[in-house]
Amino acid sequence: MSEVIFAPGQRWVSNSEAELGLGIVKEVSGRRISLLFPAAAEERTYASDNAPLSRVIYKEHDQICNQEGIKLTVIARQEINDCLIYLAVTDDGTELTLHEMDLASEVQFRQPQDRLFAGQIDKNREFDLRLKTLEHHHRLQQSALFGLSGGRVQLLPHQLYIASQVGQRYAPRVLLADEVGLGKTIEAGLIMHQLLLTGRVNRVLLLVPDSLLHQWLVEMLRRFNLQFTVMDQERFSAQREQDADSNPFEASQLILASVTELANEAEMRAAVVDCDWDMLVIDEAHHLQWSATQSSAEYLLAEQLAAAIESVLLLTATPEQLGVASHFARLRLLDPQRYFDLQLFTEQEQNFQTLSGLLQSLEDCESAAEFSKNTQLNQLLADYFELGQIKALQTTEAFAAEKKKLIADALDRHGTGRLLFRNTRDTVSGFPVRICHSYALAALTSDEVVTDPLILIQSERLLGEQWLTQDARVAWLVDWLKQHRQDKVLLICARAETAIELEQYFRVQHGCRSAVFHEQMTLVNRDRAAAYFAEEEQGAQILFCSETGSEGRNFQFCQHLVMFDLPLSADLLEQRIGRLDRIGQKNAVQIHVPYHSGSAQQRLFDWYHQGLNAFEQVATAASKVNEQLAAPLTEALLSADSSVFERLLQQAREMNNTLTQQLGDGRNWLLERNSFDAEIAASVIEEIESASRSLELADYMDHVFSAFGVDQQTHSSDSIIIMPGDHMIYHDFPGLPEDGLTATFHRHKALSREDLAFLSWEHPMVLGAMDLVMHNELGNTAFCTLASERLPAGSLLLEAVFVMRCAAPRHLQIGRYLPENYLRLLIDQRGRNHADSLDAQSVSQRAGRIAKNTAQQLVSRARTQIQDLISQAQRTAVEQTPQYVEQAKSQMHQQLESELQRMQQLARVNPDIRQQELDYLAQSRQLLEDALTNSQLVLDAIRVIIVTEPS
Repeated sequence: MSEVIFAPGQRWVSNSEAELGLGIVKEVSGRRISLLFPAAAEERTYASDNAPLSRVIYKEHDQICNQEGIKLTVIARQEINDCLIYLAVTDDGTELTLHEMDLASEVQFRQPQDRLFAGQIDKNREFDLRLKTLEHHHRLQQSALFGLSGGRVQLLPHQLYIASQVGQRYAPRVLLADEVGLGKTIEAGLIMHQLLLTGRVNRVLLLVPDSLLHQWLVEMLRRFNLQFTVMDQERFSAQREQDADSNPFEASQLILASVTELANEAEMRAAVVDCDWDMLVIDEAHHLQWSATQSSAEYLLAEQLAAAIESVLLLTATPEQLGVASHFARLRLLDPQRYFDLQLFTEQEQNFQTLSGLLQSLEDCESAAEFSKNTQLNQLLADYFELGQIKALQTTEAFAAEKKKLIADALDRHGTGRLLFRNTRDTVSGFPVRICHSYALAALTSDEVVTDPLILIQSERLLGEQWLTQDARVAWLVDWLKQHRQDKVLLICARAETAIELEQYFRVQHGCRSAVFHEQMTLVNRDRAAAYFAEEEQGAQILFCSETGSEGRNFQFCQHLVMFDLPLSADLLEQRIGRLDRIGQKNAVQIHVPYHSGSAQQRLFDWYHQGLNAFEQVATAASKVNEQLAAPLTEALLSADSSVFERLLQQAREMNNTLTQQLGDGRNWLLERNSFDAEIAASVIEEIESASRSLELADYMDHVFSAFGVDQQTHSSDSIIIMPGDHMIYHDFPGLPEDGLTATFHRHKALSREDLAFLSWEHPMVLGAMDLVMHNELGNTAFCTLASERLPAGSLLLEAVFVMRCAAPRHLQIGRYLPENYLRLLIDQRGRNHADSLDAQSVSQRAGRIAKNTAQQLVSRARTQIQDLISQAQRTAVEQTPQYVEQAKSQMHQQLESELQRMQQLARVNPDIRQQELDYLAQSRQLLEDALTNSQLVLDAIRVIIVTEPS
């Protein structure tokens, strides 16, 4: 091997920093050399014996460019004083002599053949990494569930079912209305995550109540790695001051804001409406007040945005409890053309009760014979379904399958079936038992005449400034906390003032580790209080919380809930209990209600416990009972006549039972069947678990970290520490903070350790690393030996990898239809392809290493033969392109045609199928057809192989 000679004026390229362009040797001093890279205005110093540099030598017929930008073709070259002088010709035939110092410095070698002939030869393991990356990327693209497996969430069937159904739609517009505690936030996050990863959504506007801003911010980042920007008045004004002509809402793709602030700040409202958004998400949508004559500012803003934004998600835990009008108001935001008349909507909803009863009767039939005997059921079903469907049920041996098909057809026809998803505790397992404890305390004595029941319920308002020492509830709480020193306790009361005074009293007078949480605190301070309460060892024993804490916040690590007072709203009561009664709660939820004997407090407790049974189960009809009996309840709370209340209590009990039965018999049965399919959910979870491949991912990322110079070390069982290395190829590695991070590849570990990052195939670091490999030159050249008995020693082989380049918008997900992500050829000097007999894994395992300097010299000597092999491989790729494209087209048509036909048939019976959905499928089919027709296989990587004799 000849010694490498460096001389001033020579042109070299950095193997690790190809983006610097061509470098010029500036100085040679002993064992050190200095290179200037004019294109990047950078200078580097290297040790001459191991400099990561490749000499740039152009051959005859190569295309070059001088510093004036004139393109030339090399016709000859000679060496003078260790530098090269090129004789070249312009396009018009003019001959020029060009010293290599005068070459354009902006040249970069990215094409594999250019890098190979420039001496930039990568390691074999980097070539293998490139192929592995292409394989993994293709596998992810092929999955219809891409985007659903990367969240730090439990794989709960009902959540993944809804996300998989909604996430596949074009521009989904749905109302997520699961009961409190079933995880609507997770469902919305899964849907957003999938749509964002697949490119079908780019800009999201997320509107929430003030109190939930920071919780949503943290949840989206912690669970889905979605970095939302909180846009409040302060940030908005600051950005407007910096640039008065800019729209602050356009500064980020993902914006999180308070719906109330936007609705009431005219400038912010105008700016947010003026933006283009792909998706609108509104939490606690039941707060949007609407009536036929007047609507709240929040509702009017939501209406204006929903009319302009294609995809809309509304979240509420009370779809019907607030009344039909409120339910209708939210549906009209999703589809104002379908839901334009409240009276008509009410009539349609009532009709579904009849259909629901019929389908339940059909569900109870176990055979075709049993169904045939039920003449009345046959006749009634004939009013809703075609005669052929009824006869199929009467005669088929596959009765169960036909019955399931008919019910599925009914669900498709169901009025709000495509717009509304609602799961309840009756259909979802995993919830704790709720146990109610009541504490009758000393009677409340006061001569004051009270006309407001809230004052009697919140007795601290009646007792005055000394209430903390006079209220029996406070004395009870002192004793109770002493008996439960090791337990976490959440106390909720209606007023912020009450929570503040209670917390100060218990902290100062009784040395209690406590925290307070109320609406007068800043979001940061609220989060700090919640975090202090969540600490296991040194955290607060009790959190005193105002009503603000009863919405959105999750405290399932706590099992004791103290109701210091009770709300007049049954929905607020359920919201309070729902802070603890959630999936993930490992203990029975203990609900404690202290009250003054004989007071309005006791009557309200009996109302909820004996009349509505709202403490120990979710009372779906409680809100309607409260609404219809609100006036007599107020009178009974104020009255000292117990007989009046007893009669009202009996009336409430009967009404609650009747309404609960009606809700069960009516549309809720249809809705719940539409909201969850156990078989489909099980298949989704099975596919996600199968695709997780945590050990394979760990091995792949270990390969990536090694290739890019990222340091990693073991942290603990199933977790690693990842840090920027001293010799990283790039200064910034995707998703890696400057101070590093601790991560795990295992979901179970990530769920139990929130301080660990969860590295899945969908994590930004993993996806970013894949993009870095595929869209960079790393590993696109290699050189190795291969011991073989079948091929003559000394034979030259070319392993060529071609990828399909399709100019298609990302949202079309064209990768789902490609049969393979790359075409691999193994060409010998006679033009024969050995790819089938020598697969990529076999070659990689048997590849022998060649020193880089030796490989560079061999490439230089065999350049003509290698160019011939490349040309042969390209001709073979061109020949195979039509077959490759036709396979992709066939797969695309097969999938889209069946989906289009299904949607067209469904549109005939379900008006919720929008014409835009049908148009989108048809347009996608044509765009994909055009993109695939114009696609081509492009050379992505090459490996030169010299055959050797087996040892």
